[in-house]
Amino acid sequence: MKYNVINYFLTEGFRNVFKNKKSTVSCLGVMCATMLIFGLFFTIGQNINNWVEDLEAEQGMQVFMEFDATEEEISQLNDELNKIEGVNSVIFVSKEEAYNTMKERFGKNAKAISGFTPDIFAVSYMVTLTDLSMNDQVYDAINNLDTVREIQNKRDTVETLSKVGSTIKIVTFVMFAILILISLFIISNTIKLTVHARRKEISIMKYVGATNGFIRTPFIIEGIIIGLISGILSILVVGGGYNYIANQIAQSETWQKLSLGILSFGDMIVQIVLVYMFLGVGIGIIGSSISMRKYLDV
Repeated sequence: MKYNVINYFLTEGFRNVFKNKKSTVSCLGVMCATMLIFGLFFTIGQNINNWVEDLEAEQGMQVFMEFDATEEEISQLNDELNKIEGVNSVIFVSKEEAYNTMKERFGKNAKAISGFTPDIFAVSYMVTLTDLSMNDQVYDAINNLDTVREIQNKRDTVETLSKVGSTIKIVTFVMFAILILISLFIISNTIKLTVHARRKEISIMKYVGATNGFIRTPFIIEGIIIGLISGILSILVVGGGYNYIANQIAQSETWQKLSLGILSFGDMIVQIVLVYMFLGVGIGIIGSSISMRKYLDV
């Protein structure tokens, strides 16, 4: 008995989809467009977040020691830095490395410091953070260490990156919410046309004792089917388009100079599939329920 009921619901759901071809195609088109817009914002947002995270990982502070620091003091400072909460990595920079870095920065004018030796530089440590919001806390902790002479801190850069990351997350969430509302409006109105065309049939079913749930289920399944098809088509289009554009950008000389990586579609596929399936099924159920309310309350 249960099998016959489930089979009826599925049959009616698919029949509604293919019976109302014009409204179905219209709904699929707008749903796909909505999902494609979301996919565009999502992939861009994911890449920007990835770049911000990479830049955040590189940001931190350079801790300079006294010029006459002993090997024991250098080793001790390394241990003390690693014990500070919020410190991600501690990289030692010798006098020779500092000297060579300065020569690279001077480029063609490196001869200007050729008369100097690495001894004019102090040894230092490059310290990166686990969380940029802990910048001030880590800075104060390092500043209290005895052998520290100076700390170069890119505080403005750190704060800017934190704000950029937060803004991207907010914009992505807002776009997600707006697109969900648009999709609900579209699919509920499309199914409403189907329900209106079958209003007499629904009235008869109510008179013979059919429950609201029994009447509503085929239309909900119709909405789910339309949502799932839209999601699958959108994934194929977004995936193909993204891979092509990403490859073109990655191969350009200008982009290669920026040294920024681009996420592959495979890196985001799980999230995109989950979001699209959630959108498709969720919007299908809610949109169908909204469109049926008027006729089931009569």
